[in-house]
Amino acid sequence: MAARIAELDTVVLRHDIEEVGLRKGDVGVVVHCYPDGSTFEVEFVTTDGNTVGVLTLTDADVRPVGRREILHVRELAA
Repeated sequence: MAARIAELDTVVLRHDIEEVGLRKGDVGVVVHCYPDGSTFEVEFVTTDGNTVGVLTLTDADVRPVGRREILHVRELAA
C-alpha cells in the first residue's frame, strides 16, 4: 500500500519538469490536497525562500520522502 500524502508533507519529484527547471529528486512541500486523495498543490522553493513554482501534481509525479533518505542541494539553472 502506498503511503498517504497529506498537507505540509515533504515530497520528492519523480521526474523532471523542464518548464520550471525542476529535476527528479527535487523536494517540495504539499500546500493543498484535493479530495480525490491523489492530486496535490506542491510548492518548490530555493534555499533563500524564493518560490520556483506551485504545481498541481499527482501521486504519479511525487512521492513521500523516505525515512532513510538524505537531502542533496543543487543550483537552480537560470
